[in-house]
Amino acid sequence: MLPQATAPQAILEASLYAEDLDAAEDFYGRILGLECIQRVGGRHVFFRCGASVLLLFNPLQTIKPPGNPRLPVPPHGAHGPGHVCFAQHREDLLRMRSRLATAGIGIEAEFDWPSGARSIYFRDPAGNSVEIAEPRLWDG
Repeated sequence: MLPQATAPQAILEASLYAEDLDAAEDFYGRILGLECIQRVGGRHVFFRCGASVLLLFNPLQTIKPPGNPRLPVPPHGAHGPGHVCFAQHREDLLRMRSRLATAGIGIEAEFDWPSGARSIYFRDPAGNSVEIAEPRLWDG
């Protein structure tokens, strides 16, 4: 029998992988407007998103064993496109859609879910699927 434990209450960070971190930094920083909070050369770039952090790693670097014994993060990585979904209320989502169009970013899909929440899907420079949806997407 498993011991009692409380389930996690939020996602603190999520990761995507991109070999071209300069393109990723430009896309998530300049285009989407996220605040870059850390960049370590060709290994990773991290962005603040509300109370969470989006981690963008170069998979060619993160498969290597850690170089700092005080931070023994296990090697990791993924290949192929991942997915992340950001939350925005409809008015802000529609303004972001216009910003993406102005920046030459094509929208792959746009629709309302059965809950009534709107979603738009597009790709980052690494081919990751990026979604912006209204926060009520997963409401009861």
